[in-house]
Parts: sequence; structure tokens; C-alpha cells
Amino acid sequence: MPAPEDDRFHVDGTRICSIADALEIVGDRWSLLVVREVGFGNTRFEQIRERTGAPRQALTARLRKLESGGVLERREYQQRPQRYEYVLTEAGRDLIPILSSLRLWGREHASG
Repeated sequence: MPAPEDDRFHVDGTRICSIADALEIVGDRWSLLVVREVGFGNTRFEQIRERTGAPRQALTARLRKLESGGVLERREYQQRPQRYEYVLTEAGRDLIPILSSLRLWGREHASG
């Protein structure tokens, strides 16, 4: 991979890197699995939890982070009791081809 053309740095001296920026949003445990499940149409909390195996507290944190990062949108589907589902934003949908490539890479290099 060629080096970035614009060699820019943050005030603290760290290199500005779009990969590092992306990993701030989707690089922690469970995040890409959540995106995968929502992309498959499993949009409700319990569906996502069951299919990823994520602990409730961790899943809640990931959903909030993905929502604040612009990857997911939370939509109310029931008022009483209040219930929500999650849908991919345009940025979230842009991750689908990346997940497909990662799946192929995993099949080739990581599957035991």
C-alpha cells in the first residue's frame, strides 16, 4: 500500500490517518458484527444480541457508539412500551462491501 500523499499531523504529533479514524468508530469488539447483523435485517436489540453473542452492556455501548459515529440510526417502532430498531445509514451501508471482503479474507486466512 503506498504511503499517503498528504503527510499531515495532529497537534499532538500523531499522523492523521483515515484508517485510524475509521477504527475509532468500528474497530472495537462487536461493532462490525453489529453492522453485519443489521445489514442482514436483524434490526432489534435482542436479535442482534442473540446473533452476535455480545453481552447486553457491551452491545448497548456499541450501538450508541455506532449511532454517534453515523453508522446506525435508531428508529422507534413501538411507543408503549417504547421500543427501537437500528438501521444502517449511508455510511453504514458503505461498510457492507468491506465486510464482504473481510469475510473472504477470513475464509482464506483465519478459518480453522
